This record gives sequence, C-alpha cells and structure tokens, in this order.
Amino acid sequence: MEHKNLIATIYLKDGNAVKGRADFTVVGDWKELSKLYNESGVDKLYVFDLSQNDREHDIHLGIIRHLSRHIEIPVYGAGNIKKMEDIKKILYAGCKGAILDGSRHDIIEMVQEAGQRFGKEKLLVSMETVDLIFKHKKEAEEHIHKLVVLNETIVDALTNITNLPFSVIVSGYDKKQWTDILKRDAVTGIGGNYVSSPGTDIMSLKRNLSAEGIQTSKFVSAIPWSEFKLNEDGLIPVVVQEYQTCEVLMLAYMNEEAYNMTLAIGKMTYYSRSRQELWIKGETSGHYQYVKSLTIDCDKDTILATVSQVGAACHTGNPTCFFQDLVKKEYISRNPLKVFENMYDTITERREHPKEGSYTNYLFDKGLDKILQNIGEEATEIVIAAKNTEPEEITYEICDFIYDLVVMMVETGITWDEVVEELNQRYFYSGNRK
Repeated sequence: MEHKNLIATIYLKDGNAVKGRADFTVVGDWKELSKLYNESGVDKLYVFDLSQNDREHDIHLGIIRHLSRHIEIPVYGAGNIKKMEDIKKILYAGCKGAILDGSRHDIIEMVQEAGQRFGKEKLLVSMETVDLIFKHKKEAEEHIHKLVVLNETIVDALTNITNLPFSVIVSGYDKKQWTDILKRDAVTGIGGNYVSSPGTDIMSLKRNLSAEGIQTSKFVSAIPWSEFKLNEDGLIPVVVQEYQTCEVLMLAYMNEEAYNMTLAIGKMTYYSRSRQELWIKGETSGHYQYVKSLTIDCDKDTILATVSQVGAACHTGNPTCFFQDLVKKEYISRNPLKVFENMYDTITERREHPKEGSYTNYLFDKGLDKILQNIGEEATEIVIAAKNTEPEEITYEICDFIYDLVVMMVETGITWDEVVEELNQRYFYSGNRK
C-alpha cells in the first residue's frame, strides 16, 4: 500500500502568509512556517499565490523560489497561472509541479500544450466542482497527472467518475472524515489548515492515522533493537552530526525507550545517565534536533545520527559540544566545498580590505565587464587545453577559470550556498537527475 501524504498549505498575499483564499489575515512568517513543515513530518507543501498584479506576483515567485531551495519536502506552486510562461516560472523556481486552475475555460488546451513542453507529471489541476471531469473526462485523464480537490464535498462524486489520483484540501480535522477520505485508493494525500497549523503534532497525527489502517511515511527501524550491542548499562552511544555541514555536534546515549521515542516523534530523544530519565533534546531550550537519518556502525554498538539542529547543540550556547582544542596541526583541506568557501572568503576579504598590488583588487577596480571578459578568455583556454588532452594544463586552466568565476560571484553577490541549492534542485529534489 502506498503511503498517504500530509500536505501543508501556504497562501501568499502581499508577500505575507495569510489564512486562506478568502481571508487575508496574516498567520505568521512564511520562512518559519516552511521550516516547521520541513522538520515536523509534513510530506508536501502547496503554495497558493493570491497576487492581483505583476509586482505582487513577482514577489510571490521569489518566495516560492526561496522555499523550493531551502526545504527538502516537495513544493508545488498554484495561483495566478494564466499562460505557459507562468508554468515555466513556477517550475524554474524549483517547484515539483504546477497546480493549474481547473475552472479555466481553456484548461484542456493548456494542460495538453504544457504536458508536451514540460511533461505531464509536472501538471496538477485544482477543482472545486466536477464539471471538468463531466465535460472532458477523456481529455482530462489523458493530459492531467493529478487533481487537487479544494472542495471536500465532491470527493464521493469524483471517486465514482474518474480514476485520476487526487489529493484533498479540507477545513479542520475530523478523524472519521479523514479516515474515510484517505482509505480511497485514488486519494494520495490530505491537507489544509489543520496540517498547516504550527500547533499540530504531525508525527502524532501519523500515528493516529496508522492506527486506523492508513499508511503514512514515518521512521521505521531497519534493524530491531534486540540486535544492537549495548554497554553494561543497556545503552548505546549516539554520535550526532549536523546534516548539512557534517559538523559533529555532540555525543549522547539511548536506551530502547529513547530509541523508540525518537522514531515515533522524529526528534532526537536520549537517556540521561546522570538523571536516569528520558529527555527530548530541545524540549526546554527549543533547540530541537530533527532526525534526518540514523545509521549503525559495523559492530552495531554505535549510532550515527544526522540531524537538523535548531539553535545550539551545546548547553554552553556553542553550536557544537566539541569546541575546546586539545592539540591542533595546520593542514590543507581536501573538502571541495570547504576549499571553494575559503577561496570565496579570501576574495571577499580582499574586496573589503584592498591590498596594494593585488590582482583581485585590480579586477574589482576595473569592474564587472573586465571580470566577465576574463571568464570568457579562461573558458576558451579550457577548451584549447582539453583539445590538447594535457591533464596538467586542463587542471591549471580550470583553476584560473574558477578564480575569475568566484570574483564574479563576489562582485554580483552570489554565494556558494545559492549555487549548491540550485544544483540540488536540478539534480536531486526535483527528480531531474541527468
């Protein structure tokens, strides 16, 4: 049985997250809401652009682009999609798919053309009535990937007249209603203001749905606790690592109850040897550790946890508990991203604090046109070196090119974080692996 998705929604009006399509009351900071959805167990995010002019629309596209690049759960864009260019902008912003308005008179022609251009799997269509299916059943099933139902009262009718899969956006939470909807084969997920509320415990909701026979995505251990090799106190040590930077944050211990609690709530839970009790990391400070992965070593006696750390991991306020040097030797980093970041920082420092005779400062003084000219020349040098098939020469020219590229990045305010996020969107999150 396929997992059913829990879907959060963000409605954007005048650059703010608001209650809904007809209620423009601001409900919170869209950045903070999206972070919460990303970590709390929400499976997908639908973002509705409620803009009424081009300026507002551009602001909302920027927000959607930010969301797509800074959270891992799939983002789908909806609202103000009137032509092919709008679909392109939504998809290029990093969305997994575009949600088109099913009430448009030209919706069939639109999805047919868009499917040929972007792929049918990128196209969803929202519906408040079943008119589209009644009038264009064959064409809809041929050209639409999935439906998004915005009116829960049409679920029964829709189930009876089409095999198209659909998600349902409902108001509030009624256990019986949700269970009835989610048990339908065609329904892929459910969402609305209950899922989107910051006060909703998503992992608890998933456990409640599981008790009703609804399969949802949650943490399930691939190896039973009975196979772990514990210390004399019945505990297993856990090394905790930040999932983006790979920085080691802390070392703690788990017993079986702490391990099971971690799986159930998606937040790192440990056993305190001094207090002899369970503790959820961040329950007092708010500095939660949201689980990204748990891996056990070859001897099955140590767990490596990669987490999304909120705030500081250490009680001292330091980002990591490992901040006191004992011995240290200078070394050259071989980590590619660290090398690029160090290079970027050095060039930035040179721009902010010019040094006489510096070639970097010479380029900044000459301006962007000179920097771009250098990039073009170095790109040509790479081509020539590659044609000569001399590895050392190719490497040398690539390094010259990267230097000029980073100078341009600093000049235009582009960071490596932005480049990495864009690469992730293209080749991992969006499913466009080339």
